[in-house]
Amino acid sequence: MDCFDYDSTKQTYIIMSEKGEVDLTGAKQNTGVWLVKVPKYLSQQWAKASGRGEVGKLRIVKNQGKAEVSFTLNEELTAIDCVGEKASSVRAPRDHPFTMQTVGGQTLAVFTENPSGQSEDRSDGSAPDKLVLEGVVVQRAECRPAVSENYMQLKRLQIEESSKPVRLSQQLEKPVTTNYKPVSNHTYNVEYEKKKKEEGKRARGDKQQVLDMLFSAFEKHQYYNIKDLVDITKQPVTFLKEILHDIGIYNVKGTHKNTWELRPEYRHYQGEEKSD
Repeated sequence: MDCFDYDSTKQTYIIMSEKGEVDLTGAKQNTGVWLVKVPKYLSQQWAKASGRGEVGKLRIVKNQGKAEVSFTLNEELTAIDCVGEKASSVRAPRDHPFTMQTVGGQTLAVFTENPSGQSEDRSDGSAPDKLVLEGVVVQRAECRPAVSENYMQLKRLQIEESSKPVRLSQQLEKPVTTNYKPVSNHTYNVEYEKKKKEEGKRARGDKQQVLDMLFSAFEKHQYYNIKDLVDITKQPVTFLKEILHDIGIYNVKGTHKNTWELRPEYRHYQGEEKSD
């Protein structure tokens, strides 16, 4: 179940979910964004821009009370990657007028995804996704290339490339000796099967015995992540979490984020670990 939280110091709204955090600051600020559909080749040309370089200019003018929008691609990004004699002659069109559309009865929003923290539910140790609401879509549009000689050459090249066969026959003049030799099974497949077999052998033990192992472990250290507890008890993750929810607390933030500790009524630590 998701829970809603408000950080008054930063004036941000956050939803805590099983997959991570959803920052709703964009909704509070009523940030409006445009949803624009662009040709595939245009997005490919944008990807060639270095760092946060300029990819083009957007021009918005009023004509008889109606907004006219157009995009002009930078001259440096018009070169198309292709081989052959046409490589130097084919250029991407620069001018792209917008066809404006209404949002209609839909409610659309734009989110971005960032890694944040570490999740107990991810056995690979990867970070969960932190979603940030950038804003609500207030305008839809379609970016279309203006019909020009560059556009016709580009379309001709795309048609020629799509008509080429995927596989070609080639006559070899000498035997190929640089390829990999076939093996009965790859190393990573063997390791995966071995790990899968070992995990499959883990059967649920006696609950009291598992509790004794957990209490013994927590007497030595106050905080454990789920992976370490699985190694200690040799129990399936699902069964282990069922027991931990009865006797422990899962820390979702702070210095010991993504670790388990005992509930106050069960705590008994040795030595200096109590100070943690």
